[in-house]
Amino acid sequence: MADTIASVSDAIRILEIRDTPLNPAEILAAVDDPSAGGSTLFVGTVRDHDGGRNVNALNYSAHPSAVDTMRAVAESVIAEFDVIRLAAVHRVGDLQIGDLAVVVAVSTGHRGEAFTACRALIDRIKAGVPIWKHQVFADGSTEWVGTP
Repeated sequence: MADTIASVSDAIRILEIRDTPLNPAEILAAVDDPSAGGSTLFVGTVRDHDGGRNVNALNYSAHPSAVDTMRAVAESVIAEFDVIRLAAVHRVGDLQIGDLAVVVAVSTGHRGEAFTACRALIDRIKAGVPIWKHQVFADGSTEWVGTP
């Protein structure tokens, strides 16, 4: 962990599940720090297809433990990489094509580690945080993704 970080809670600036639109500028600003040489932002957007099928809309829902699990993921990234600041938000509710579903950002001392840490953060959130996607396809069928 970076010498400039007093504690994990100082590094974690925002960790939330929201039912309102996400703002990438807010998340990027949250990881700003004068000691950071690199900041990386990832924005996940609702796309119009999945697995060769046209998607009309989707709904995200989260387990009540999702924020706690997201915190454990964030702490694991901070422990593994030289993270100075970290922020992550995931949207729940009904989303349309083009809406932002998730925004994460990480700042580190150098650009390479910022990219690596940000990728680890989003990959671990998608793999381990209990947030489920219910997709509505153009043909009227639906599919749950990420359910246990």
